[in-house]
Amino acid sequence: MSVRIGRLNLKNPVITASGTFGYGEEYSDIVDIKRLGALVTKTVTLSPRVGNAMPRMAETPSGLLNAIGLQNVGIKAFMEEKVPYLEKMDTLVIASIAGEDAGEFAELARELDGADAISAIEANLSCPNVKGGVVPAQDESAVRKIIKSIKRVYRKPVIAKLSPNVTDITVMAKAAEGAGADAVSLVNTFLGMAIDIDKRVPKIANIRCGLSGPCIRPIAVRMVWDVYNAIKIPIIGMGGIITADDALEFIIAGATAIAVGTANFVNPRASIEILDGIEQYLKKNKIDDIRELIGSLKT
Repeated sequence: MSVRIGRLNLKNPVITASGTFGYGEEYSDIVDIKRLGALVTKTVTLSPRVGNAMPRMAETPSGLLNAIGLQNVGIKAFMEEKVPYLEKMDTLVIASIAGEDAGEFAELARELDGADAISAIEANLSCPNVKGGVVPAQDESAVRKIIKSIKRVYRKPVIAKLSPNVTDITVMAKAAEGAGADAVSLVNTFLGMAIDIDKRVPKIANIRCGLSGPCIRPIAVRMVWDVYNAIKIPIIGMGGIITADDALEFIIAGATAIAVGTANFVNPRASIEILDGIEQYLKKNKIDDIRELIGSLKT
């Protein structure tokens, strides 16, 4: 079941998506965290953020809308309060970071470089729920600049988290690869909105928000397939993974690992159930090594 993401050796390909699993504390009594391939933390920024105004979450058919706005404790509190807890984790921890520009991304990476508890960085280039319009993952020059700035100061693997809200995601994936990213994560949420027709007001105060859940999965799988055929570095696939069958679609399309996100809100044990299901699939089909499945789509 083991896979490699750059220099990271994951015991299995199932990880938790940033922003859906906190820092692990909330799930530690429910989920056997040491069974996970890795845990990705909630995104951290230089300064604490209170996030967007309420309401900022709403259900939609087969999906979830959110505009949390990267609410987090900031890097100082993260290092002082969260890292000591993460050091006790018996699995790999990947820190998600976000900055306003390449300089902020580099400063965050520099802070994390000496943290033994953190095995890699996921650069969140793609959150659609922050002020300012264009996100870095919609600009290939910004992707290159940010990844290069992180790689100059951070010695462990760097993962670029990409946005689906682009004309051609392979362009952004190639930019990340060319800048030295060790892997890419895709996809983050699709930009959407919802309206309360009785009050004629947005259901989310931010108006524009991110759509996740099963409704986006077929598009996310297609994007993983496109990127798999365009780059050489590993892909972490995500987007509406609820069951082991969903996860296997991503792996067969080319993902080396998969991230479970929205499913955690519905079923806190989803990641472990998906892991069990993948193991059962391998046994049933007499597959000795999960790496045989990666990109094995027959066309």
